[in-house]
Amino acid sequence: MLLLDCGEATQKQMMYAQISPMKIDDIYITHLHGDHILGLPGIIQSLAFRGRTRPLNIYGPEGIDELLEHIKKLGFYSINYEIITHSITDDDSVIYRQEDFIVKAKRMKHTVTDYAYMIEEIRQPKFLKSKALELNIPPGPLFGQLQAGREITIDGVTIKPEQVLGPPRQGVKMVFSGDTMPHESMVDFARDVDLLIHEATFSKKYADKAVENGHTIAEDAAKIAKKANVEQLILTHISNRYTDSDELLDEAKAVFENTVYAHDFMKVVIENKKAVRIINREQ
Repeated sequence: MLLLDCGEATQKQMMYAQISPMKIDDIYITHLHGDHILGLPGIIQSLAFRGRTRPLNIYGPEGIDELLEHIKKLGFYSINYEIITHSITDDDSVIYRQEDFIVKAKRMKHTVTDYAYMIEEIRQPKFLKSKALELNIPPGPLFGQLQAGREITIDGVTIKPEQVLGPPRQGVKMVFSGDTMPHESMVDFARDVDLLIHEATFSKKYADKAVENGHTIAEDAAKIAKKANVEQLILTHISNRYTDSDELLDEAKAVFENTVYAHDFMKVVIENKKAVRIINREQ
């Protein structure tokens, strides 16, 4: 399980959502402002109390190593598992790769160093059984080797995977922005993604304040989503000056209809590519 940012009360919210922090594999921190990191000490200590033994990977901008050293010195407790920090310095690069997905980072524009993250599913090309049979490949383990991208040899003849595989298939992609001013690089980074989660702190009447504090107004976040041709936009990070998100949501939806504001315990399911389903708490 991946955790994107770790603000204060993250543990409490996970408890209400009935998600064990022990399931966390990696944590990705967009930037080092307090509202995005103050949940880390609690998570780290709780994992120690629960007896975690497998490593925890934490990714973030330069300074993440120093932050973790400070956290380890808070209070009297011992950590019996390895915490591996990964300081991001390369822009628009793959920072993690697994068999079925990759994570990319892209520098955004805030008052401190800040990154957006993309999680992209890797889908293997379809195995064309009819092509394999035409090449006299017997069903069985050799099919699996070809599907995994390995060459095989039958009766002295080498058969390459591309001879029995279909064209590349696009996987599901989502982008999480962190805090940022509107930035053209986000349009390129989020191009054609299924889900864009973008901060929208203010309405347009506070546009000057948004610029001053390195944030985005709802209307501009919607413009980014429209330019990038995303499927679904979810807005986050609303200022506490608002009692509800209606004003900001109306401004965003006037530009990009397929927009919602995030709320606690929202669940989003992406099914069969380009089918985004949002499940409210009561469902």
